[in-house]
Amino acid sequence: MPPFTRSLLIAAAADLLDAGGRESVTLREVGHRAGVSHNAPYKHFANKEALLAGVAAEELTKLGDALAALRKDNLPEGEVLRVALREYVAWALTHPARYRLVFGVWSTPFEDLAVAAESSHSTLIAIVEAAQRAGQLPPGDTERMTALLQALIHGAIDLTVIGHLAIGGKGNADADGLVDDLLRYLHASAAVVSSS
Repeated sequence: MPPFTRSLLIAAAADLLDAGGRESVTLREVGHRAGVSHNAPYKHFANKEALLAGVAAEELTKLGDALAALRKDNLPEGEVLRVALREYVAWALTHPARYRLVFGVWSTPFEDLAVAAESSHSTLIAIVEAAQRAGQLPPGDTERMTALLQALIHGAIDLTVIGHLAIGGKGNADADGLVDDLLRYLHASAAVVSSS
């Protein structure tokens, strides 16, 4: 069996997830879509949840890599943070089923998912910490500041997906605008702290 079969299976599962949610993902259909035998998925994944954990780990790895790449673009730290948060929002709104999968409840711990989650979260924390050092965010507990930013992002994503947030409509805002608003308020707060 080719070494890339696992990647083909994960990609096929992600496509099925996008098309019909968790319920549409079956190991048999994933094998069919990936062009392998109906038994091939079982050689890589113990069950459907293990396959979905592989999808979630892949998504977190790609998101983490995209955020890490921003730190190499020679942008000011505050701009790195703004672009990173907007990329996070764009990924979630482009792939809402994947977003719900990644941040959903798991009945079993999966090591590859835990490693990917820790890595992407560490990347986001590093971006937040750099913005704090640059005076773009108030000083303090970086973990809590990251949680605050994620709470706004997740709330804005969820409200957008269910139709309760739109420019000219409910909330008269979009998720990107709320990211910008929060960063502007936090930057103003950081300026007050540094001047006192």
